[in-house]
Amino acid sequence: MSNRNLVHIHPTELKFPFELKKQSSCSLQVMNKAEEYVAFKVKTTNPKKYCVRPNTGVILPGATCDVTVTMQAQREMPPDLQCKDKFLLQSVTVPSGTTTKDITSEMFSKDAGKVVEECKLRVVYVPANPPSPVPEESEEGTSPRAAVLSNGNQTTSLFDAESRYFEEPKEKSSEASTTISKLIEEKNSAILQSQKLRQELELMRKQIGKSRSSNFSLLFVVLVGLLGILVGYLVKKT
Repeated sequence: MSNRNLVHIHPTELKFPFELKKQSSCSLQVMNKAEEYVAFKVKTTNPKKYCVRPNTGVILPGATCDVTVTMQAQREMPPDLQCKDKFLLQSVTVPSGTTTKDITSEMFSKDAGKVVEECKLRVVYVPANPPSPVPEESEEGTSPRAAVLSNGNQTTSLFDAESRYFEEPKEKSSEASTTISKLIEEKNSAILQSQKLRQELELMRKQIGKSRSSNFSLLFVVLVGLLGILVGYLVKKT
């Protein structure tokens, strides 16, 4: 917090979540504590690294202005996340009706005998992804699991539960292997039956072919005989 008479600034430290190759922003509030119009201006020791919006402004009595500071993406990690950059917020009273367009650099010049209040703001880097806290041990120096397993009955019950857990998959595995072997036997039996049916069909086809050929030869002999009788009959008539 700031104890200045003209403005009240919160916070007085600019905390940026630091992550390589990513922009980071933080904000602060500037409240006018005076009964007059107050103009402010924000400066930094590293203007190429930061962007301040707005960097100047006029605050009415009792009003508050939000200022956003954006740090450009950084390519290197600073040692121990230490930063020497600083900001300076200057404030001065101005006539009523003054707007941001009316602000000039001469307003914040101390040479003119004006009272210019200044507040320095420190930059602090905060890890963007802080490490998760390590679970603490119990008061007696033992882990919660060790405390639970200290009882013999509980140890036995846990062991039995683990035994059942590992035995159950074995039983299921034996049942599965038995089922698979039965399916394989049924498959082989079906294949044999299919082969037998094919052989029987082939034999039936051959028998049908033979019967057809024998019937054809008998019919041919009968026809030849009838034709011979007819020819003999015609010859006798002539």
